[in-house]
Amino acid sequence: MTQEVRFCRADDGVRIAWARHGSGPPLLVVSCWLSHLQHDWQSPVWRHFLDDLGDIATVLRYDERGFGLSEWEVSDFSLARRVADLEALVAATGLDRFAVLGMSGGAPVALAYAHAHPERVTRLVLYGGMAGGGLAQEDSAAEEAFLAMIKAGWARPDPLFRRVFTNAFIPDASEEQMEWMDELQRTSTNTDNAVCSRIARHEVDVRDLLPGITVPTLVTHAEGDRVAPDWGTRLATAIPDARLVMLESRNHVLLADEPAWPVFLHEVEAFLAEDRAGVPVSNLSAREREILALAAEGLDNSAIAERLTLSVRTVERHFQNIYLKLGLSGRTARAAAVARALT
Repeated sequence: MTQEVRFCRADDGVRIAWARHGSGPPLLVVSCWLSHLQHDWQSPVWRHFLDDLGDIATVLRYDERGFGLSEWEVSDFSLARRVADLEALVAATGLDRFAVLGMSGGAPVALAYAHAHPERVTRLVLYGGMAGGGLAQEDSAAEEAFLAMIKAGWARPDPLFRRVFTNAFIPDASEEQMEWMDELQRTSTNTDNAVCSRIARHEVDVRDLLPGITVPTLVTHAEGDRVAPDWGTRLATAIPDARLVMLESRNHVLLADEPAWPVFLHEVEAFLAEDRAGVPVSNLSAREREILALAAEGLDNSAIAERLTLSVRTVERHFQNIYLKLGLSGRTARAAAVARALT
């Protein structure tokens, strides 16, 4: 698959990188802290997430501030700041309603967003997530040791210290997969950001929001997860009507060759089935419907631009938003959108 990378600005001016690929209903992935929009495609750890989710949805994902292709010169990694970044990203995509996948450390952001904007979230998937601060709140001595390892070894060429985190995330991985995770840590951000973001994450606590989550929710969690132990059951118990699927794995990041991966994918695909049934053209903005109607008359982009006194580039951007909202992509997207309008 090919992805389209774009950039937007948070309300404090920080540059946020985001990308989309795949086809189907929109699925916004609230990023976990280790990501890189480009390098993830070469990853033996993440590539199957991108390929397989892209087969069932139009996947929108982003690098958090301080990571990947997003701006690194930042200091505020608070939950409020991360939610505001997500709100800015949603505005940039032009999406009205969409499913949300909160992964690992992105789960609290997804939960806070779904709580604040239930009218926009069609359904919520949580994978390997938690609602509280985790280790720092439960074992301060251990957390101090982890922070010391980050400071000592994050930027080192050899992965001695980073391998500790890799072993926690994917204990059943192959050596190739572990080496890639070792390197991703160094590639995704610098030492200062790794330390500051970890401290901020462990101060997060959105447990009070869980009873107020009203969107349909699927909680998925590995039974042997050592990064977020027991959180699957705790989330599903606290969120009204949430469905819990426990996965037979010890890995916090599910790997392509383990039995838990197809189970997870099947559950997500079935959960998104109602969204996949098709978004009506009436959900488009008035301008988008006008442009689509002209396309149905047989006008190309130049003719539409002339008719509406717009630039061709503006018409192209409207079509990109139309395809995204209708869950269409590829060479047949325009014809499918026109067919949807005529129907």
